[in-house]
Amino acid sequence: MQRTATATQAQARPSNRDLSAAGLRAFFNIARDWELDTDEQLVLLGTPGRSTFFKWKAAPETAELKRDTLERLSYLLGIYKALQILLPAAAAADAWVKKPNSAPLFGGKSALDRMLGGNVADLVAVRQYLDAKRGGWA
Repeated sequence: MQRTATATQAQARPSNRDLSAAGLRAFFNIARDWELDTDEQLVLLGTPGRSTFFKWKAAPETAELKRDTLERLSYLLGIYKALQILLPAAAAADAWVKKPNSAPLFGGKSALDRMLGGNVADLVAVRQYLDAKRGGWA
């Protein structure tokens, strides 16, 4: 009985390839909406090699991303979703990432500038800021 339950759980869990493909498709849509150039996309993804990046872009279904890249995608998807909730007008939500921000976290620079610091912690900080705004904690 234990073995059957474990097998069922394993089957229900998406594979790394499935998670990678879905995450990359979503990321490239976000990159389009935010009008990110290739270099910005590379930094947000953790600076993979350019050839790897273009392989992912051409065929996301073949990618098997490392944990770090999947984590980055998760934060970026959360940031995107939080902006859609906070700023229901899509154009305003998409433009927000590039606008100067007077919040102490950003020091007059944009959220994108912060995210382009290159560290996962930069993505975490922006995500937490937006989650706090969304929940009334900021």
